[in-house]
Amino acid sequence: MSDMDLPVSLATAPLQLLRPERQTVPLIFASAHSGRLYPPEFITAARLDPTALRRSEDSFVDELFASAPAHGAPLLSATFPRAFCDANREAWELDPAMFAGPLPDWVNTTSPRVGAGLGTIPRIVASGEPIYRGKLDFAEAERRVREFWQPYHDALRALIAETCQAFGACLLIDCHSMPAGGSATRLGASIDIVLGDAHGTACAPLATRLVERDLAQRGYAVRRNDPYAGGFVTRHYGRPREGVHALQIEIARSLYMDETRIERLPRFSALQADIAALIATLAEAGDAVFSA
Repeated sequence: MSDMDLPVSLATAPLQLLRPERQTVPLIFASAHSGRLYPPEFITAARLDPTALRRSEDSFVDELFASAPAHGAPLLSATFPRAFCDANREAWELDPAMFAGPLPDWVNTTSPRVGAGLGTIPRIVASGEPIYRGKLDFAEAERRVREFWQPYHDALRALIAETCQAFGACLLIDCHSMPAGGSATRLGASIDIVLGDAHGTACAPLATRLVERDLAQRGYAVRRNDPYAGGFVTRHYGRPREGVHALQIEIARSLYMDETRIERLPRFSALQADIAALIATLAEAGDAVFSA
């Protein structure tokens, strides 16, 4: 099967958790947007072709960070696609215009993400085209949150609790990719990687500096918090005073993939090796990354 083919099964779990034989470092790696298993009923309801749907993915990011277990850290990945249900949102960020009937009063219908069409159940793909042929029932949104969003976050919370219990604190690396020609280049210079720590509130400064320095020494153009300061996962779980540090990493897709064909480029392996080296650097630093 080629990368352009659209897998249509979610018979397996909505997440994949790769663990080391024994966790030896206070690190967790998570990829909320690299899922590429598309439920057949979703494909039927969509007005877009497979290529357009896949452009919302952080394609292959889970593979870029695949060496995490070899360095003693777990790697959690969603198997469901972002266009179907976005695990990097609150549970109930929903656009009322997408639904056939009224939404419950407790649903968040006014967030900036909802306004942009990119709520928990997205209205559009990343390139801006509407996803659906018609309106959805709230029961369908509820099912997706409970069967896909919730298990992912249950697993992530459990990993954080286990890691903090074993090591006293943890560093969560929230792994993402960013499209070429969009926000990553709007500031007038090519940016390879953006680190988001919610402007210093979600992660120990030393951890952010260590990642920034390691990547810069490998030749990457790195920027902090602009234009991506961190999404729901970074801001919700990053609570340094409670010993939980979260750092979002956004990698330019042009470094490793053909965004038109949704295929890995020959230099994918080189980037993957550099990410493995970064993971090794963090593993070697251990709990020293939590120092002030």
